[in-house]
Amino acid sequence: MSKSSSKKQSVPVPVKESADDAQPTPTSSGSGKFSFKVRTPEERKKAHMEGIIKTAVAAIIGVIAGILAYIQLGVGDALTTGYEWYVVMMFIVGISFYVMKFSFPLFKIKVKEFGFKDWFYVEFIVIDFCLVTWTLLLN
Repeated sequence: MSKSSSKKQSVPVPVKESADDAQPTPTSSGSGKFSFKVRTPEERKKAHMEGIIKTAVAAIIGVIAGILAYIQLGVGDALTTGYEWYVVMMFIVGISFYVMKFSFPLFKIKVKEFGFKDWFYVEFIVIDFCLVTWTLLLN
């Protein structure tokens, strides 16, 4: 019997679970393969609650931004306000980023774990709710 056959290599086998139950994590072998860590019901519930809180906070900030845009800019005509509407949206994105960055820790959401996709999602919600609120107030 050779030495190589006497050692058993444990290869992680991904367990087929739903997308909500499993999250890919790198293996310790460094081979670039992924193994799947099954989340406990508590972890799933916590992730679900964090998602709801992130969406709700972004929606509230968007509605407030829409109301403020209506109060300050009205129709948003560049001739009367001096600003184009898309410039206003960029200001709202910048301000809402910092508002969320400092308000999420109050809800026990770890901002340091946010990636580009997370920030893009919450900023999209802010802009969407802002534009919808502003449009409804204009009518």
